[in-house]
Amino acid sequence: MLDTLDAAAVRRWCAGGLAALKRHQGEIDQLNVYPVPDGDTGTNLVLTLTSAQQALAMDLDTLPDSGPTAHGHALRLMAQGALLGARGNSGVILSQILRGFADQVAGMPAVRGRELAAALRSGTAAAYTAVSRPVEGTLLTVVAAAAAAAEGADSDDLPAVAGVAARAAAEALARTPEQLPALARAGVVDAGGRGLCVLLDALVEVLTGESTARPAPPPRAARPAATVARETGSDEYAYEVQFLLDARAEGVAGLRRALDALGDSLVVVGDGREPEGTWNVHVHVNDVGAAVEAGVAAGRPYRISVTRFADQPEPPAGPAVTGRAAVVVATGGGIAELFAAEGATVVPGNPSTGELLDAVRSTGAARVVVLPNDANTEAVASAAAREAHRFGIKVSVVPTRSPVQALAALAVRDGDRRFEDDVIAMAEAAGACRYAEVCHASREALTVAGPCRPGDVLALVEGEVHLIGTDLTDTCAAVVDRMLGGGGEMVTLLAGADAPAGLTDAVRAHVARRWPFVEVHAYPGGQPFYPLLVGIE
Repeated sequence: MLDTLDAAAVRRWCAGGLAALKRHQGEIDQLNVYPVPDGDTGTNLVLTLTSAQQALAMDLDTLPDSGPTAHGHALRLMAQGALLGARGNSGVILSQILRGFADQVAGMPAVRGRELAAALRSGTAAAYTAVSRPVEGTLLTVVAAAAAAAEGADSDDLPAVAGVAARAAAEALARTPEQLPALARAGVVDAGGRGLCVLLDALVEVLTGESTARPAPPPRAARPAATVARETGSDEYAYEVQFLLDARAEGVAGLRRALDALGDSLVVVGDGREPEGTWNVHVHVNDVGAAVEAGVAAGRPYRISVTRFADQPEPPAGPAVTGRAAVVVATGGGIAELFAAEGATVVPGNPSTGELLDAVRSTGAARVVVLPNDANTEAVASAAAREAHRFGIKVSVVPTRSPVQALAALAVRDGDRRFEDDVIAMAEAAGACRYAEVCHASREALTVAGPCRPGDVLALVEGEVHLIGTDLTDTCAAVVDRMLGGGGEMVTLLAGADAPAGLTDAVRAHVARRWPFVEVHAYPGGQPFYPLLVGIE
């Protein structure tokens, strides 16, 4: 039992909440009928919290010299990551709940029961402020009920207050069909509210060490068939527009007025920085150009995405496409060329679910294998695979963690095999390829291989630091030696964008001297951050 929420508990909450949302992702997607029945609230919440976890993983140990406490810094990183990665209405609102939570307790020396109640109230206020026309029976109602119950508990017992808040949220969720006719007609509870309940249950589990996960309330009526799939059109507004915006608060005030006049489902939320901050903008409109122009008038919009509801049809009766294809995520021009030469469709690094889905559909194939080449992209690829099924396309994700594994997988493709057998063969080839990355340390840290300082050369084998050196070429040769010591017949070397001239030639010559029977292939990869990627098969 924890009596206060420290930075480590924040990290566990984020990770546990993300894992729980992934478990319930399909269920939450199926609940999604308001504001439009687009069946992606669970996916959006997973992607939003994935971004929050990435922000924590990259920066949790870098505490500013002055300002928030360690737990406050962690919560602000979590909120900032959620804001920048927020998808859809619920994802944007969740980012504001986290921001309000963080702002309330960032400077407090300890977060106990009463502080948690105040944080939930602050998060509720931020969420309501973010929505131009708040509607009850939604995520807003559920977080408000959690905050009210936590305040009513009037206790410093953190686990007890968290438990009271989670129970109140679940009870409020069960009442959402009474408040929103769209939910009552569909016989479901609010999807975003269900996601918040999952997160609050994850917080209780972190604080108590005991699982308190509750199932969603049972449906109140048979669900109409029309609500099962993504909507095929909007009654009033045809497009969803979302973008990030760097702007001053006074510019955003005008933006809110302009967008409110153009459409509905308006949510504009910021990261709280002054005088200029980053804002996440979400709105449903008919005039996309006017919405974007309003953003330009307010500041600098970027990551602009537009979804036309009419382009999201019901699942076809059967596959309308034939053949097979591969979609590969690649960072680096040279790596992209290698994959293209293998006949794969290449997607730039860190894609969204929509971008991967577009790439899958663009292949025109009925069976597609996706190679994400990154642990974080794997969840996005899985979400895209589920969406592709709606279009009659079967997608299998081979969980590659490095481009060298994807090259190994593509090398064994065989169109004469059954698709399922081919996917298994590709997965086995990828799994048999050990991989390493060599980079320079950006800050002082304690690794499993010992302490490192900025500028040191780090060799990571399958994500874990194995060697720390001072000379790039020597460290690259040493990590290849270490990996070949466990066996191997072929080495693949991919030189990064910042690799010095002759790096791969030097490593190749070293392997020829030390391991004369090992085959070596070297290519210009062009990847950032890593001067060398290594694969051993």
